[in-house]
Order: sequence, then C-alpha cells, then structure tokens
Amino acid sequence: MTEIWVVRHGETPWNTVRRVQGWEDIELNEIGISQAHALGRHLAANTQPTQPIEAIYSSDLKRAHQTAKIIADAIGLTPQIETGVRERNFGVLQGLIFNTMHEHQPEAAKVWASRDPHGVIPEGETLGTFHSRVVKAIDEIATRHAGKRVMVVSHGGAMDIIWRHASQVSLQEERKTPIVNTSVNRILVSADGWKIIDWGDVSHLKGDSMDDVAI
Repeated sequence: MTEIWVVRHGETPWNTVRRVQGWEDIELNEIGISQAHALGRHLAANTQPTQPIEAIYSSDLKRAHQTAKIIADAIGLTPQIETGVRERNFGVLQGLIFNTMHEHQPEAAKVWASRDPHGVIPEGETLGTFHSRVVKAIDEIATRHAGKRVMVVSHGGAMDIIWRHASQVSLQEERKTPIVNTSVNRILVSADGWKIIDWGDVSHLKGDSMDDVAI
C-alpha cells in the first residue's frame, strides 16, 4: 500500500482567463509561485520528519515542475520527472478560451463536452488514452514506493482521472468535487485498488486564489 499526495500545479496566467492549456508549456504567475511556497512551508512544518514524504514526482510541463521544485526545496527533496502525469493533449482546443472554444472549434468542442473515451480531438489525445496513461503512471509510482508516502504534482485533467479511478466514477459522469491550484489530494494505492483518503485540502492557502478549471 502506498500513500500518494496528488497536488495540482499553482495558478498560471492562462488559468485566470480560463484558457485551455493542455500541453502548452505555461509558467506560473506570481500567485501560483506564492501558492507553491505556501504549500512548501506548510509541509516543512507539518510532515517532516515525523511523517516524511519520500519522493516528489512531477509532470514535465513547466507549471507543474516549477510547483514541484518549490515544494521539494522546502522539504529537502529533488523532484523527479514523470511524463505519464502530464495534462491531456487537447489538440486544436489548446490556447482557446474555455467558454468560447465552441465558436472556434465546434466539432472538437463537442467531442470534449461529450467525454466520449474514444472521441478524437484533432491533433489531440482521446480521453481513454489519457485515462490509461495517467492510471499506469500512478500504479508504477506506487509499486516503486510500496509502503511509503510520495507526492505527485500534476494537472487538473489528470487529477480528474485520478479522482474518478479512486472513486469508481465513470469518465462520463459529472464530477462534483473541485480541483484547486496547489490543493493536496490524498489517495491510497494497493493491489486491491485505489481509495481516496482526503480530497481538496487547501488549508495552506489562507484565502489565496483557487481556480477549479480542470484543463
């Protein structure tokens, strides 16, 4: 059994205008940097060394890796890249404002909204392929650190997959829980499956900006 703390990256300029990021390599804004520092300080004060985090893994995209590096520095670790937990490739939807993407790419937006696991977004990744990639990466990390606690810094879309898999909620059902920048989301991974311990902990933010757009 492995305890995995999944953290969404800090806020970016594209989060603030609800622009689809996907594989676009966007950096944190000032709020995102301060959110990451707040979490790092919180973890340093409350988890080390009595309940240590053994390793920190991060998506290779800048917004996640910046967040992971700030947190890792605070608790004396070095983040390791895990490309399996990067965001979904949204293809032609990337760079578009979430609320108006149907005006610019109506067919691709319809596929996105349908949550069809096999639906194809041009130049992008199907939801089913994305799901398999993220679940495989988390399972491999859990196997690597059996009996330990690790952190994974990832993205809203990937965390949606993790929440669904741990909650046994289908890809097409509505998600009723938020995914917040630098939130701490705890799951247990074992041979018997995944289980949520706690979701959406933002006690370290103390009123900072909390965006819940899972893209």
